[in-house]
Amino acid sequence: MQFNTSAGPFLHHDNSVSKVMRQVLYALIPGIITYVYFFGWGIVVNIVIASITALICEATMLWLRKRPIKPFLTDGSALVTAWLLSSALPPFLPWWMTVLATGFAIIFAKHLYGGLGYNPFNPTVAAYAMLLISFPVEMTQWPALASLSGHYPDLMQSINIIFIGQPIGFTLDAITSATPLDTMKTALTQFKTVGEIMNDPLFGNFVAAGWEWIGLSFLLGGCWLIYQKVTTWHIPIAVLSGVFLISSLFFLFDSDIYPSPLFHIISGGTIIGAFFIATDPITAATSNRGRIIYGISIGLLIYIIRTWGGYPDGVAFAVLLMNMAVPLIDYYTKPRVFGH
Repeated sequence: MQFNTSAGPFLHHDNSVSKVMRQVLYALIPGIITYVYFFGWGIVVNIVIASITALICEATMLWLRKRPIKPFLTDGSALVTAWLLSSALPPFLPWWMTVLATGFAIIFAKHLYGGLGYNPFNPTVAAYAMLLISFPVEMTQWPALASLSGHYPDLMQSINIIFIGQPIGFTLDAITSATPLDTMKTALTQFKTVGEIMNDPLFGNFVAAGWEWIGLSFLLGGCWLIYQKVTTWHIPIAVLSGVFLISSLFFLFDSDIYPSPLFHIISGGTIIGAFFIATDPITAATSNRGRIIYGISIGLLIYIIRTWGGYPDGVAFAVLLMNMAVPLIDYYTKPRVFGH
């Protein structure tokens, strides 16, 4: 008797690239809203600039590579890169730098390697690292809280700063300040203790006022991604554990020159890096054991670069270094083949 059979796969999942990318965008919204509340509309302007640039570059590269444009342009991957990059860049960064970074992420870090699914390095952190190395001064001009500077830039003032370089009615220096990590790192080189540094009006209960809530908002979005099974807990928990373990060790050794573990977890890009960047399924390790090794290594590198490196934050460089190590990690953490 002849039976009608069909080819596999026989199990189907309701996930798709576009659905996953939409969920990542949704998860970023709480952090972006909190960002706007504390630091003004600059991040929204940057998101618009980066999104337009990403879509144009994506369409252009697909056309040059003779690939279908609409399916890849509407899958949301370019927008996720744009939104993540905008969330990591200073809100008052000149518009052409945002365009440059977004173009670099899409063209060089993504399509020159073959497009989505083939890039060995995370496009967001590759573009961020490129800007940080090339324009270190501009990348450190972060906005100060309105309670400290006396100014809260509205939408038009933010547009003026980004496109013209100077707000109307006050100077740019009046509304910018160093980040908590930069302030901490610089002050420690001047032989101040952590306790003395934390008395600065810039700092809140654990890190700079405002940054605490931004970090917690991104944490909320990251936990929602785990709940929705867009990603697993292995990499985020491993990254945070790596940061916590090494920072706790040095904090217990000398709390006067080494900040607390909570400071390192909430400060900078630790949380957004752990939940949104390191979890990129294309550039991260594939097995659960490999993901834990990958995540802990990123956490350790973040602390090492912050403490002894030349940059106040080390998330981008830590992720890039571990992206290079992923093939090795995957090779030695292959899951056992069923039946063997």
